[in-house]
Amino acid sequence: MTNPETDPETYDHSPEVSGDEGDVAADYIEELLDITDLDGDIDIDVRAGRTYISVSSAQESNLRVLSKPDTVNALQELARIAVQVKTGEFSRLILDIGGSRQARETELTQLVDRAVERIEEGAESASLPPMSSYERKLVHDIVSAHGFSSESEGEGRDRHTVIRRA
Repeated sequence: MTNPETDPETYDHSPEVSGDEGDVAADYIEELLDITDLDGDIDIDVRAGRTYISVSSAQESNLRVLSKPDTVNALQELARIAVQVKTGEFSRLILDIGGSRQARETELTQLVDRAVERIEEGAESASLPPMSSYERKLVHDIVSAHGFSSESEGEGRDRHTVIRRA
């Protein structure tokens, strides 16, 4: 008799992911909040095939220590790893803590505005500092809305966006 757990003909090797990504990440973040003795409400949203985890609190100062951009990015990577370990699938989830993503989007918009001004004043192009792929995607969208073009250049941690006239 064959064992369905070990027989490659009958065992389904695909992980059960359907919606699990958000639940696994939320559980991970909830455990982190418990360990750090911080209160937060966790919301899970799926948009365009990507999971978004938002952590908010009635006392936003409660999450201030976790809402710094580098901290959010690090926690996002840890949550992605937790999802990958649990499901066996690569995760592209986005984590927002205390409105940090909206605050960062506002900063990126201001950064693009200044870069566009330099180009309008005669610069051939403007390079922005290195940032995550998610942030570069936001920048590309902001630049496009300004009627300019942009592309990512560099490798790894040095990957950045260069803005030019369209």
